[in-house]
Amino acid sequence: MSLPRIDVLVPTCNRPAALAVTLTALGAQDYPELRIVVSDQTEGTSALGQAEVVAVLRYLRARGRQVETWHHLPRRGMAEQRAFLLAQAHAPCCLFVDDDVILEPDLIGRLHGLLVRHGCGFVGSAVHGLSYLGQHRPAQEALTFWEGRVEPETVLPGSGAWARHHLHSAANLFHLQRRLAVPPGQSRAYRVAWVGGCVMFDTARLRAAGGFDFWPALPPGHCGEDVLAQLRVMERFGGCGMLPSGAYHMELPTTLKAREVDAPWALLPHGDPPGQGQARP
Repeated sequence: MSLPRIDVLVPTCNRPAALAVTLTALGAQDYPELRIVVSDQTEGTSALGQAEVVAVLRYLRARGRQVETWHHLPRRGMAEQRAFLLAQAHAPCCLFVDDDVILEPDLIGRLHGLLVRHGCGFVGSAVHGLSYLGQHRPAQEALTFWEGRVEPETVLPGSGAWARHHLHSAANLFHLQRRLAVPPGQSRAYRVAWVGGCVMFDTARLRAAGGFDFWPALPPGHCGEDVLAQLRVMERFGGCGMLPSGAYHMELPTTLKAREVDAPWALLPHGDPPGQGQARP
């Protein structure tokens, strides 16, 4: 049986070396039907013209991967960047991958299998921060598996379920999955607040939940746009994380310097806002 195509959507800015690594990992995926769309917002000379990126793009095309690239300016914030990428998606499922993520070769296939099995709105692979391997934080390793099908649920900023995000900090998930020893062939769904860096959506359901249409309500200097989109999808269609994950964070300095506005706290009902640096893991 032929597998449906998946559109992989990669936002990037000022990170040619990291982008080349991420694209190489995408080229090594064992899922055969991928179309990769890269939207670069590097001002001036595009990262898409840098030698390392050009080489990997040649490699991808030589191996038969479909690749589409855009130099998308002006920068109007990450929500608008993601809205632009979503507008380029035509496949039933789309995978948003940040430009600083390394993926194990079977990751996309496992994400798609879990998404189909549960019929939900999204499945995410939380990124491991391996520089934190020496830190064990058992108080942040709480995890609840979905025993049946993933169901819709409402998670709001500051709610009890919001605290689930601590599992995805540092190397917490990596330590936990090592102890649980869930084989990749038996990937399991678990409850999340959100998943950063690597998330596969049912494209139609992401659009039905509004996608990133809230971008005009945010200033260009914002963060949390991925969180807000996931919360809206989760409320209508359900969403989950995947264990084992198979995604690794390069832990580079952020290219989003202005982060005063956190989208879910700005645009959703919530309790008292967190202190500086507490809104995100």
